[in-house]
Amino acid sequence: MQDGSVKGTTARKAQVRRFYEVLWNAHELDAIPSVLHDEFTFRGSLGDEKRGHSGFTEYVNMVHAALGDYRCTIEVLVEEREKVFAKMGFGGLHRGLFMGYKPSRKRVHWAGCALFTFRGEKVSDLWVLGDLKGLEEQLKCNDS
Repeated sequence: MQDGSVKGTTARKAQVRRFYEVLWNAHELDAIPSVLHDEFTFRGSLGDEKRGHSGFTEYVNMVHAALGDYRCTIEVLVEEREKVFAKMGFGGLHRGLFMGYKPSRKRVHWAGCALFTFRGEKVSDLWVLGDLKGLEEQLKCNDS
């Protein structure tokens, strides 16, 4: 069975890398239709549930407004059938109101994971969990 491998990665893993490198790290939201299914559903670590391309765009823009130089780092990708699991690192410069905390201009970092579900070659559903306790501890320390 052919898995769509390109340089040691499957097409779905490559799409997850594109999701983080292009949509999040480069903040190139024009690429959303090539990565996300039209009926995309999303539940982010911050508890927000979004539907469709416009809902996801709102979430990305909110995070980027609060955290300058925001970056997502993939540590591990695991694929099984139509699912890809990613172990992640997230971080940025706290420059705007975030989780109720005023900007501190300090860097914050936290760990998380994401479960991607595909419909064809596009991501149809994403559920992200992050270490919000660890993140909040950093924000509290910065909020003095």
